[in-house]
Amino acid sequence: MKGYDSLKEIEKLTSKSILEESIFIELFEIEDEIKKARRLLALTDRAEELGVKTKFNNLLRAYKKVEKEMKKKNNHNTAENWTHFIGPYEAMRCGKWVAEEEGIYIESQNAQGMTEVLACYHPILPIERLKNLETGEEQIKLAYKRNQKWQEIIVPKELVATASKITTLSRKGVSVTSENAKYLVKYLSDVENFNENSIQVQYSTSKLGWIGKNFIPYDKELVFDGDSRFKQVFESIKKQGEREIWYEHVIHLRAIGRLEVKFMLAASFASVLVNLLGGLPFFIDLWGETEGGKSVTLMLACSVWANPAESQYIGDFKTTDVALEARADLLNHLPMILDDTSKTSARIKENFEGIVYDLCSGKGKSRSNKELGINRENHWRNAILTNGERPLTSYVQQGGAINRILEVECGEKVYPDPKNTAELLKKHYGFAGEDFIQIIKELGLEKIKEMQQEFLTRIYDDEKMQKQSLSLSIILTADKIATEYLFQDGNDMELEEARQVLIDRNELSDNERCYQYILSEIAINKVKFDPNITMNERWGVIEHGYAVIYNNVFDTICKKGGFEKKAFFSWARKHDFIQTQAGKSTKVKRIDGSYCRCVFLKLDKELEEEPEKVDFTLLSKQEKLPF
Repeated sequence: MKGYDSLKEIEKLTSKSILEESIFIELFEIEDEIKKARRLLALTDRAEELGVKTKFNNLLRAYKKVEKEMKKKNNHNTAENWTHFIGPYEAMRCGKWVAEEEGIYIESQNAQGMTEVLACYHPILPIERLKNLETGEEQIKLAYKRNQKWQEIIVPKELVATASKITTLSRKGVSVTSENAKYLVKYLSDVENFNENSIQVQYSTSKLGWIGKNFIPYDKELVFDGDSRFKQVFESIKKQGEREIWYEHVIHLRAIGRLEVKFMLAASFASVLVNLLGGLPFFIDLWGETEGGKSVTLMLACSVWANPAESQYIGDFKTTDVALEARADLLNHLPMILDDTSKTSARIKENFEGIVYDLCSGKGKSRSNKELGINRENHWRNAILTNGERPLTSYVQQGGAINRILEVECGEKVYPDPKNTAELLKKHYGFAGEDFIQIIKELGLEKIKEMQQEFLTRIYDDEKMQKQSLSLSIILTADKIATEYLFQDGNDMELEEARQVLIDRNELSDNERCYQYILSEIAINKVKFDPNITMNERWGVIEHGYAVIYNNVFDTICKKGGFEKKAFFSWARKHDFIQTQAGKSTKVKRIDGSYCRCVFLKLDKELEEEPEKVDFTLLSKQEKLPF
């Protein structure tokens, strides 16, 4: 523009010319607020030098008032106002709102005439819409300026659509109270609707892992908008330190030949293959004495993807079943790593077996919301890595839960220098996971399936549990890929050594385990079967190779062990481990002069000879029984 663009030109102004109308018109025509402020400072200094500063300021206030009135008039007559904020964001249509650095307001008519209604004291505007692929729900990204600094936040759409909810933005520094809340809601709504074609719609997800062909967080086509409770988990998944240092150290550890290291590393990689290969979630439990290297091995598995330091990616059982479900849903295909099975909350300890079942089902419970609708159902397909001093199977009884657990015993001194390994992993991590995903994409699903099927064929055994065999085949596939394409060290796991984690069918059968459990209870409480010893609590009698157990006592034993009595009876009849009477699994027996129904359980399941007939009294039709 024409005018006094240099200091020398301003210095030529006289006490008369500096007060001319053209000076103020040119000043207020400057669109760049910074240039306008600098010009005003120079003119004010010159007016002071000329002794007309008071006159200059009076005229300046008058021209500011005229400018403001013009803006009000324009605002009243047009719906084509635009935002005027200094910053990186393009101007947006804002209807009748005046949106400037000093604040956002609109003219409103009341009994006293036209008045200004303030929506916000500082710049704020919507810059992006995020549409979640799982729920279809939208979130909005807001940009706002406080203390001359722009910030961005992502909030649920419903939050900026309701006056009672938008006040929560004050926690983030947005100047909103119950007084101006409804006007801020209206302003943001107007800006979004007036600029519908220019505000970008970005698809988002609240889950990690495979989303179509994309893998979150490595592929950037999708934005992560997950639960703020797990923000720390998400932020821990990153690359840190030096790639070469991590690979060199891990290759050195693999060369030592310890199964614990190779197996847990492979399990960590395998987690992202579970869904691709049609598997269900499974546990890999590393158990053993203290100081063996369990925690460091868990850190090693974690360092494939994320920060293995305490309170970062690795979780624990000191929580609730709902929180574990939400965590599994977030991680989706990435491994869920939980430290120390012995340190559990009271709620988890009471239902540990149920937790194992739930996590291995890959699906959360259906829950209604306050609108009486159904929330999105959580789901996941991953590997769950745990450790503890006792085997995880010692916390569960049912074969279905045990079938989902692969246990690796941790021996002594797994690491030459565990402290050094732990410190190194905290400084260098997150490289191998992204490298592995890239290799998976390059290999293609068909080739990976061929590898897995080959392993499944090689480890197939009718005596082994097939769910465990499927899980192990996925781990061996991940180990092969990592060995050949990442480490290139030839130190993959020996097949026969890896097969040792599989459990025989006979070891896993619920009914077989129930039978062994009852026999152990009989052995422990043998005195309660001795008729020569006076006992307040009698369980029955032992005779002719059978334990004759009161029916109610038998119920109590089954409940204590967590076994299903009806299922056991069905199995026991087929294997001739109980005697029956008139199609029933119990028989009438006279003990201590009283008739009662009892379970006749064979004590030696290996007994080949026909058991002697047990002498029990058949009742006459005239005898009346108390049952």
